[in-house]
Amino acid sequence: MAFRLTPHERGFYPLFTRAAENIVRAADDLALLIAAAPEDRGPLAERVKDAENAGDEVTHEILVKLNQTFVTPFDREDIYRLTSSLDDVVDAMEEAADRIVLYRLQELPPGMTTQVDVLRRAAAATAEAMPRLATMAELREYWVHVNSLEDEGDVAYRALLGDLLAPAEDAPALDVLTILKLKEVVEVLEEAADAFEHVANTVESIAVKES
Repeated sequence: MAFRLTPHERGFYPLFTRAAENIVRAADDLALLIAAAPEDRGPLAERVKDAENAGDEVTHEILVKLNQTFVTPFDREDIYRLTSSLDDVVDAMEEAADRIVLYRLQELPPGMTTQVDVLRRAAAATAEAMPRLATMAELREYWVHVNSLEDEGDVAYRALLGDLLAPAEDAPALDVLTILKLKEVVEVLEEAADAFEHVANTVESIAVKES
């Protein structure tokens, strides 16, 4: 890690950790929602919404601190990018949960469970990595892992689109409106996976600059 002559504000690190731990909670509740019966999804969607609100609060705290801090632990632009990407993750999760309930979807395709499992693993990896920003130690394994998970999510995403838009002959018939609703949710879950990759890429950029 680069040697600094000027002390810098270290209060950002706990906030990044809080944001990542909140994402873990959102991902866990989203997984419960995906597995739940349609009539049980409403309260779980509210829990994901609560996590999204908590994420907004952490984002606000970070941006306020950024505006009030003269010497930051790393580039201001990178702090903003990291904060924004963490916020994008939980926003996408909340949007997916909301649409599942709002659209009154019934049975969800198995591939959606695969998508959310990828998100849960990326969330756990991110929560484990955020405290290590303080020392920049052992971060390469994190961004390589999350990029691998994003590739796995891409495979699940493409398979789901294929199943929805070009189903096998023996697949249950779905009406066009249901297909469109499911496609929207699948796309939002893919956005969450992409946001995790943006987090990892930002961490990589920070580590390279600070090395």
